[in-house]
Order: sequence, then structure tokens, then C-alpha cells
Amino acid sequence: MKRTRIHTTKKLEKLVKKLISNNHDTEDGILGKWKATVFYVNRKKCWLITNALTKYNVVVTDIKASDLKDIETIFKEAFYVQLIYDGIIIEFENLNTLVGEIGFYSTDNDRSTTGFQNHSLESLEWWKYQFGPLENMPIKDLTNRLNTTVIHIGEGKKMADYTDPIREMKKILNHI
Repeated sequence: MKRTRIHTTKKLEKLVKKLISNNHDTEDGILGKWKATVFYVNRKKCWLITNALTKYNVVVTDIKASDLKDIETIFKEAFYVQLIYDGIIIEFENLNTLVGEIGFYSTDNDRSTTGFQNHSLESLEWWKYQFGPLENMPIKDLTNRLNTTVIHIGEGKKMADYTDPIREMKKILNHI
């Protein structure tokens, strides 16, 4: 069965110690590895989960310790809903197969993805002041804003190397 690796930041790792796996023998599926970090809105834990290949973001809100046992389902559902919101149509069963089981790992020191996440967190901080409490934040819309940010993928400086996370995720999902 396929397995999706989600590397956590040190901050998130402290909160999910029980989930961290030491088995690094699994290879990445078609979606590649992901990176997760935690941020807070009105003292509620929220996770920003970013795909390392495409820089596609998924935000999961109000995660409690009791939710950790169901975090795989919570992530898959949030990912699916965000894809639909971003105009990427896929059957949930297909997505479930692509993601497979989720394994959480300690940080892999991916500085590129970490830098991208830090930039996204700055935008989320700004929106916290604009919208106020978590209940007033249109999370899917805000995540869509993150996913339409222009990014650079590739080695050169050609215009063709600039894209956005939604376009990159569509490329991967259309090659299945």
C-alpha cells in the first residue's frame, strides 16, 4: 500500500510525539513528501500542511489531542475539499488511493519548503487580524489565496519556471 510521508516541524513534533515514525524505508508516492507545521488562531491549533513538490497548501483547523487518532481521515477530507475549492476535480476514492496511509516523521530540514511555509504563515498572521476569530476566517478561501501565489519551480529564470501551486498539483493529478 502507498504511504505519504509528512515531515513535521520541531514545534509540531512536540505536540504529536506519539505519531512520529522512525521507519524511513518507505518511498514517496506520486504526490511526494509533505511538510506540516502548527500555528494558532485564538489559542486553537491549526496545521499548515504543504506539498514539497508543488507547494500546494492544506490548512486543518482546530486540531485537538483527541483528533490525532483520526488525523489521517481529517487530512484526506481537508485535502479533498481544498482540491474541489481550487477547481481540481477528483474522486475521493482516487485521492484516498493516491495518499494511502499517512506516516508522520521528524523534520527533514527541507529549507525550501520551510521558507515557503514561513511566507504562508506571515500571510495567515495578517489575515488573523483582518478576520478576527477562527469562526470568521474563510479558511478554504484563504488557503486558495496561498495556493494562487506565484512560485518558482525549476532551475532557470525563464518565465516558464514561474507557476502556482494549483497548476502544479493539477499536473501531477492529471498524469495518473
